Amino acid sequence: MTTSSKPAKGCLSHIRVLDLSRVFAGPWAGQMLADLGAEVIKVERPGSGDDARRLGPPFLRDDHGHETGETGFFLSANRNKKSVTIDISKSAGQEVIRELVKSCDILIENYKVGDLERYGLDYASLGATNPRLIYCSITGFGQTGPYRYLPGYDSIFQGMAGLMAITGHPDEAPGGGPQKVGLIVSDLMAGMYASIAVLAALEHRDVVSGEGQHIDLALLDSQVASLSHVGVGYLVSGEMPKRCGTVSPTGSPSQMFQCQDGPMMLVVGNDPQFARLAATLGVPDIARTERFATNRARIRNRGALNDILMPIFRSRPKQHWIDAIGAAGVPCGPVNELNEVFADPQVEERRMVVEIAHPQRAAMPLLANPIRYSETPIQYRLRPPALGEHTAEVLSIMLGYDGKRLEELRGQCAI
Repeated sequence: MTTSSKPAKGCLSHIRVLDLSRVFAGPWAGQMLADLGAEVIKVERPGSGDDARRLGPPFLRDDHGHETGETGFFLSANRNKKSVTIDISKSAGQEVIRELVKSCDILIENYKVGDLERYGLDYASLGATNPRLIYCSITGFGQTGPYRYLPGYDSIFQGMAGLMAITGHPDEAPGGGPQKVGLIVSDLMAGMYASIAVLAALEHRDVVSGEGQHIDLALLDSQVASLSHVGVGYLVSGEMPKRCGTVSPTGSPSQMFQCQDGPMMLVVGNDPQFARLAATLGVPDIARTERFATNRARIRNRGALNDILMPIFRSRPKQHWIDAIGAAGVPCGPVNELNEVFADPQVEERRMVVEIAHPQRAAMPLLANPIRYSETPIQYRLRPPALGEHTAEVLSIMLGYDGKRLEELRGQCAI
């Protein structure tokens, strides 16, 4: 799938966002709004820019296979944005931000608590300039509480919020102990919560109040909320959840099984599914025995059941079992490496990889947005920008700055 050359007319094509955020959670939220059609202006530090520009490897390879300086980390969260470089530590730079805010609907920032207040760029100050402004602050610990001034990254919040405690193999198993999830899920979840919060605040402003508001969103809060059923299960029962590896604590058989040529995941959701599975595996009688007839019994006798199932799965290639079990209406699937993910016909059919032109690569692949609209499709209008690529364009169009004014600001090192 290649990008369209048509101008974007997405759901948010009437919205303008000033994105002062860096690294991932804020940029991820900004990219979501940009994908939905908003004009997103990314403000970066002159000379160095977003820290994500240096968080590599891996790096983009050009058409000759040579590494460039573009990190996959930055490219993943900054498409459809315009980059302007403004030094907010300088008074002239602060004034430029205040002027830009006057014609923006949303501001996203993830500075440490109190940092922007020192520059007069906090919500109280900018909200007075633009009462309709929706100002979203994304921090590690939130604007209140004893930890509010502490720095933090995803791994810290995976540990503090209990995600690592419920991820990994049991302590007694080989390689057991808490494990970090392979993705920066705390940032991802905070970014998604921020997108939802901003969109709801927009609706409230435009339909109910006519005024903007401040959104206080913390990575720790987002990760705690994302404990979902596991967290609520602990709260209502007082029982500590256990690390189970790929094994489901609420269903059996529901785990990864090794086949002749690699692993597959199997999830049996109810007793009729288990009966069909048993028939498919050539052992229909086990579904009628007292030890395995119900899910509760199968959980209680999981070890004995696995002793029966594991040799059967190892006797054939995984695709044999995936085809046979799937035909029986029982959920299963391969455990794919990334090269297999992107070669999967379903992933290809859903066009989950898009290509966009880049100065160092004719067709740079990116992950697609999974949202599918019938009337306002996602459009991939802009590649992730070079540092400060749009500074002159944005300040000229939005603020009417001429060449002389831009040179003055450059002379003051404000842009």
